[in-house]
Amino acid sequence: MNVWLAEIWRTWRASLRRPGFLLLAVAVLALGVGASTSVFVLVDNVLLRPLPYPDAGRLMVLGPEQHGELQAILSPQQYQHVQSIPGIAGIGLIKGDLQAVNVAGDGEPEQVDAFLADRSVLPVLGVRMRLGRGFSAEEDRPGGPKAVILAEGFWRRRYGGQPVLGRTLRVEGVARTIVGVLPASFDQFGAGDIMLPLALPPHTYDDGADFFAIARLAPGSSVAAVNARVDAAIRAMYADLPGAQRDYLETVHVGSVPLAAALHQQQRPAMRLFLACAVCVLLIALVNLGNLMLLRTLSRRHDAIVRHALGAPGWRLALPACAEGLLVGASGAIAGLGLAAIGLSLFGRYVPVEWTHGRSLHVHGEAALLALAIAVPGALAAALFGAWRGLAASSVREALHEGGRSLGSHSGRVGKALVIAQMALATCLMCGAGLFLHALYDAARAPLGFAGDHVLTFDLAPVRGEHPDAASTREFVQELLRSLRALPGVEGVAATNGLPAGGFEQQFNMGGIHLPGSDYLRPSPQIRAVSSDYFSVFRIPVHEGRAFDASDVSGGDPVAIVNQTLAEQEYGDHAVGKQIVVNDYSGYAAGKATADRPDMRPVTARIVGVVGDTRQFGPLDGRKRGFLYLPVGQVPEHILRVFRSYHPLRFALRVQGDPNDYRRAVHAAVAAVAPDQPIASVSTMDDVVRATTGDTRRDLFLIGLFALLALGLAAAGMYAVMTVAVTARQREFGVRMALGAPPARMARLVLRGGAGQIAIGMLLGVAITLALSRVLGAVLEDIGRTVMDPLALAGVCVVLAMAGLLACLLPALRAARVPPMHALRGE
Repeated sequence: MNVWLAEIWRTWRASLRRPGFLLLAVAVLALGVGASTSVFVLVDNVLLRPLPYPDAGRLMVLGPEQHGELQAILSPQQYQHVQSIPGIAGIGLIKGDLQAVNVAGDGEPEQVDAFLADRSVLPVLGVRMRLGRGFSAEEDRPGGPKAVILAEGFWRRRYGGQPVLGRTLRVEGVARTIVGVLPASFDQFGAGDIMLPLALPPHTYDDGADFFAIARLAPGSSVAAVNARVDAAIRAMYADLPGAQRDYLETVHVGSVPLAAALHQQQRPAMRLFLACAVCVLLIALVNLGNLMLLRTLSRRHDAIVRHALGAPGWRLALPACAEGLLVGASGAIAGLGLAAIGLSLFGRYVPVEWTHGRSLHVHGEAALLALAIAVPGALAAALFGAWRGLAASSVREALHEGGRSLGSHSGRVGKALVIAQMALATCLMCGAGLFLHALYDAARAPLGFAGDHVLTFDLAPVRGEHPDAASTREFVQELLRSLRALPGVEGVAATNGLPAGGFEQQFNMGGIHLPGSDYLRPSPQIRAVSSDYFSVFRIPVHEGRAFDASDVSGGDPVAIVNQTLAEQEYGDHAVGKQIVVNDYSGYAAGKATADRPDMRPVTARIVGVVGDTRQFGPLDGRKRGFLYLPVGQVPEHILRVFRSYHPLRFALRVQGDPNDYRRAVHAAVAAVAPDQPIASVSTMDDVVRATTGDTRRDLFLIGLFALLALGLAAAGMYAVMTVAVTARQREFGVRMALGAPPARMARLVLRGGAGQIAIGMLLGVAITLALSRVLGAVLEDIGRTVMDPLALAGVCVVLAMAGLLACLLPALRAARVPPMHALRGE
């Protein structure tokens, strides 16, 4: 044992006296460990951490399954049909979208996001309230006592954490009693600021597919049995449907998935992509470390030769390398944790709150153990690999025969293989970054179909207590439009339920459309209720017919405008003068007669114009979508009610100069019309469009960072191997130059060898990227791209080739300057 400790201490002391190699090896390992640890912390927070509910493994989400993927949606009518199914201990229903509402009392009026849920949700989840209680049965019925529950963040922001139970908060002009405060952990569903009761009628016909049903399995019940019972109950509910719709339902099966899986379904592709990038960087770092350890062992061969000649056993020859590997591993783990902590602190602010559920990103105990488990065994494995290859018996005999003047030909072959492996892995990462960069570059040049410059937008949800119906809402909107138009510098003002581009919060569709002479209910296009100046404010061209004008009001001839895509798809590009019928099935069960809900009757309109297409989800949206525009003045009562139950109204002002200079004037104009009416989300249209690429830019930032790390590590490995190769071939270069070879030829020899390794590595990397296209494909599909992008792949290869050749350049110049007499002196 004393011999072991003495050998280890001697190696450590020698490394610390000349720390150049130690610092290089630790830096290489720390980059790989830091990248992998950071991604592990992110994945752990998003996917691996258990939900903060008791026995969370028994919580399931119900929904229809199509093409092998379950959609986490269940309508209120379906929900009422599965409440008493055996095997389900409890079930609750949540509205899938937050609702913009106005609150007042105990502070300035403001627009907040409301979360609608029935009284069973909190007991099913097992939520322990921060203060108070959940909704009672009386509060969760139509016409019952008015109650509200506050989210903890809203409670602290508006009330300063003071006692609030029993106090009154006015929501949409209606006084509601505060009965509880949610805990901070209740944010898995985008809980917003307040919770309102869903208040379903006892027997609803609401078959809208925008609700989220959470069930808790009873003890002893199986998922398969519950799924079969739920599916049978839903099929029985639709037994009297017409033949075509019944045949469609035969392809749909209602089942369940764990709640955690349903909540994280959208984040999984990005997490898999980040994890693949981190693993790639880690592998490059470990390969590079193995290369460095091999070169380090070869640099000690003279000492090993002497020890071997004196009879030292093999373990004594390998012990210095292992001791140095242990020091590198421990130091690399500590440095890697430091890099991970810095990276998480910088990147944490850009991570969406729905990813982390409000938890801070920091290096915890499991991450530290992972770093040690990666760094120490990885460094020891690299050291053992170097010792095995560099101190093999044949290698030592060769070195003894050559007098220690050569590093051996086998080291060159191994080094080249390691460099090829590094270049292949770096190519994979660089290809991912190149594909995203090319997508963003094309997006920056792609026409949006509208002009967003010099446009200021804001959201406004008319207070329902003051504007309860369509007539009062239209009057309020027109009065507000007149007030905004009167502002100096304003060229035009528009009101709509959705801007021409933005996130999913800007989209709205319902039911479907009927065409004259067809019984087939076609998929619904995106529906926009717009004021007459909407197309001029956004500079959307009118290709045929006319835009809306002041005559398109309630009581007049119902009119509509369609975009070019909808006109081509449904009318053969001859839409003007044709009729379109919008059927809203969101408020009653499919198959019921419209007489069951007379307020949900279809809307028929005559098409008076065709306008240009717009990219709904911003510049990365390459899909063509149909749009149907209705004039705000003619929107029926029931459709306006549906609009307002999902989103606020959006207003847009085209102004002269910087739109941000009009923020204060907009607030004043709204206050002049309605002093207690709050507005929200005041921003320029350019910012709205820019936000649509925020997720892609964030993904590109991470992938680009990993790609730069991979490129740097691969270039460093190339430089190290080429440097050692030049040192090993000094005698050869000296002989060649003594026989008359010019220095330029020596440089070309080195560059040619490096270029061959680079080319092989890039070819392997591109092949691996294409073979693993599913990892990137899940993310690229959302932006309309594929892995088969020759321009992006060619650009990546050019960058890698340049970086690799630059890494070879200095060793090549060194080979060209080898003095022939110096190289031959040993002969």
